[in-house]
Amino acid sequence: MKNETAIIVGAGLVGSLWAVFLARRGYQVKVFERRADMRAAGYYGGKSINLAMSERGWKAVDQAGIREKLEKVAIPMPGRMIHNLGGDVVFQPYGRAGEAIYSVSRGGLNLELLHIAGEFPNVEFLFEHRCVEVDLNNPVITFEDMKTGEIKTLDAPLIFGTDGAFSAVRYALQRTDRFNYRQFYLEHGYKELTIPPNENGSHRMDPDALHIWPRGNHMLIALPNADGSFTCTLFLPFEGEVSFEHLKNDADVLAFFGRYFPDAVPLMPTLLHDFWANPTSSLVTVQCSPWQWQGRILLLGDAAHAIVPFYGQGMNAGFEDCTILDAMLDEMGGDWSKTIPAFAQKRVADGHAIAELAQRNFIEMRDLVADPKFLLRKKITADLYAKFPKEFLPVYSMVTFSNTPYHVAMHEDDAQNALFREILAIPDIENKWDGPEVERVFRDWLTKK
Repeated sequence: MKNETAIIVGAGLVGSLWAVFLARRGYQVKVFERRADMRAAGYYGGKSINLAMSERGWKAVDQAGIREKLEKVAIPMPGRMIHNLGGDVVFQPYGRAGEAIYSVSRGGLNLELLHIAGEFPNVEFLFEHRCVEVDLNNPVITFEDMKTGEIKTLDAPLIFGTDGAFSAVRYALQRTDRFNYRQFYLEHGYKELTIPPNENGSHRMDPDALHIWPRGNHMLIALPNADGSFTCTLFLPFEGEVSFEHLKNDADVLAFFGRYFPDAVPLMPTLLHDFWANPTSSLVTVQCSPWQWQGRILLLGDAAHAIVPFYGQGMNAGFEDCTILDAMLDEMGGDWSKTIPAFAQKRVADGHAIAELAQRNFIEMRDLVADPKFLLRKKITADLYAKFPKEFLPVYSMVTFSNTPYHVAMHEDDAQNALFREILAIPDIENKWDGPEVERVFRDWLTKK
């Protein structure tokens, strides 16, 4: 067993998973977390949007050797179910037969990861400890024990900041020269709601899909849970004509849902309770660089690249950080002083790219999924993928069902957008969508790539 110590700040999803990676390598791992130990309470006390585990996430838990334990809390969703205003429902597959994203509860997954990491004798969790100072001149870090007020300064030759979008570790780096930092919020907020199970424990809607009620500038989504419930999330502007600011009482809420989501209301008997009991939360994107300091401090997950949830890649991107970093450490002979700077340099472009792709997918989910031109594009996309599987991979499949670097996927998104502008401009395309003209435009596009 190694005597080397690694300190992880933050026991969320990425911090807990990274503790498993380090523990398997034999490091003495100390994980500090500001919140109380959720294992004692048996639940996760934070705000939550259900997560969609896809290929990058599964690869990470595979590499950590814990896939089997996590599969039991995941529900496959091979496509999205679009609910239009009239109550009609249309299913849109995400990929080919057999491909699916997996709904997992953030709290349930975090609990499972904490239990798994806690089984290693060389992992120690210290909850209710607040990071108060990261010393950039000396390899030490200082915490406050929030129960006793005691200040503890520890030797810290290796620090991983996995403490989220408002990271204390990143804040220390932000005060250094030439550190780039950008933070911006959507005008939309979100609120978690619930569709409970039927009395017999079954789901009230088809559980094999991510349900979306797209309404232009706002939307409702619902992801299935293993207990028969759905975790729903309302995305709505904070201010404006249709916004949270106008939902001031029960009558306002019922009128709003009755107008925009009439088929969902009968499924939500706890709507009013949930609406007032759960907070209205904001959606932040964080972009920064460099993610590291002197080859001994490194940001991972949301601390380095917090994104909005509309591509289902926040957790997956953080888990992929672990996969890539672990592989690079092997390539560099276990030398952190080389691995950390190389990882930070390589990965930052992907962090910026998935942030941009997530913003683009928000527009798609809330608005375009119900647009006839968009639906036609999806049909042509599937046709091209079937006819030219080696030459053409849809961007969604590239992001969700492969490990293609995010920055490559973003460049492909730009290229495919240009392709479809040309295809959709073909006269009478609605009746020629699988004909020779589309194939000719596609082949011309391939030669220019």
